[in-house]
Amino acid sequence: MRDYQWLHEYCLNRFGSAAALEAHLPVPASAAQLRDLGDDRYLSMLALRVFRAGLKHSLVDAKWPAFEQVFFGFVPEKVVLMGAEHLERLMQDARIIRHLGKLKSVPRNAQLVLDVAREKGSFGNFIADWPVTDIVGLWKYLAKHGHQLGGLSAPRFLRMVGKDTFIPTNDMVAALVAQNLIDKQPTSQRDLAIVQDAFNQWHAQSGRPMCQLSLMLAYTVNH
Repeated sequence: MRDYQWLHEYCLNRFGSAAALEAHLPVPASAAQLRDLGDDRYLSMLALRVFRAGLKHSLVDAKWPAFEQVFFGFVPEKVVLMGAEHLERLMQDARIIRHLGKLKSVPRNAQLVLDVAREKGSFGNFIADWPVTDIVGLWKYLAKHGHQLGGLSAPRFLRMVGKDTFIPTNDMVAALVAQNLIDKQPTSQRDLAIVQDAFNQWHAQSGRPMCQLSLMLAYTVNH
């Protein structure tokens, strides 16, 4: 695999200057910011990610104030008590997106938030403390213990809340394939470990957050 120096020089050539490059790169939230975010906000973001999957984001976002209302501000202790009859009633509410499978995921993910908070003090502590050098492990945890958080949903949720993570977008995967690290979208344990190791090396060489390295790598793909 190519080293970080190559990646940096490629992106500098693309953008013309260090300042221009930096202006295009995301900045992750600090550990303190992740801890300060309330459990209700984490649940709201989990639900938002689930509803955005496969749908136009602007459509979902426009309806989100109504979701906040019908799900009691996403307070996990309240949402977890919502039973099947309550969710069936929500299927008649035209203010929200009436997708029963996605609606059912909200109280189930509320239980995830409560379980984690009970053990770690808050969901924010759990997210903040997870090492970025094993960020694929956090994806797998969320996919296993949460609902409808498989595929790219877990990394996209983490990016939404500000947790440092790379995201295997089509461009990023194409860049990794070009470097002969993988040959397709990484889904197997082996391929995920290869990708994590590559990012850990670039992270160690540069000190840059994973989210910046992820985007820089995507920029190496020509369209």
